[in-house]
Amino acid sequence: MIRPTIFVFAKPARRGRAKTRLAKGIGDAAALSFQRACLAATLRKLQRGPWRLVLCVTPDAAARNAHLWPLRTMRTGQGWGDLGTRMERALMSRRGPAIVVGSDIPDLNAALVRDAFKNLGDADLVFGRSRDGGYWLVGSRHGALAKGAFKNARWSSEHALADTLANVAHRRVAFAATLDDVDDAAGYDAWLKRSPSAST
Repeated sequence: MIRPTIFVFAKPARRGRAKTRLAKGIGDAAALSFQRACLAATLRKLQRGPWRLVLCVTPDAAARNAHLWPLRTMRTGQGWGDLGTRMERALMSRRGPAIVVGSDIPDLNAALVRDAFKNLGDADLVFGRSRDGGYWLVGSRHGALAKGAFKNARWSSEHALADTLANVAHRRVAFAATLDDVDDAAGYDAWLKRSPSAST
């Protein structure tokens, strides 16, 4: 049996270089603190499970710098292209089940990922919806099923999921839990209201 893979997509936590939309609303220091804390929490939650955990980073050179990352885990570069190209490349690199998640989803946990993998027992692709019209998780039963899935998707818009689903209308699709990533100040404030004890 082929061991499934989780790819966590991430950028190095550098002030002014990542989470720029969030930083515009809450400031560079708070955005940097959130990014660091959320990535570390994501990796801790997913480091133990019946899967291979891979930190998939951009720029590619950052994969070689262990000091940039909060936990020791397998690292690889995302490669060239837009988000869809990079996600397709990651999924297609695996012959067995694989899932891609972001590193800015504070409500993510291992149980939700485990359920998403279970969905791939009967489906070709699985998506975790976000309330903004995008998705926090995408996975394929095997790599070839991801081919063409992300073509011309309008990223960072309310059309991202709909565009992707239109590309895979001929494939069996399942849906995991609905979660929200934190891309901007509104998302950050909503997360704080859900998690009053949360600290970044």
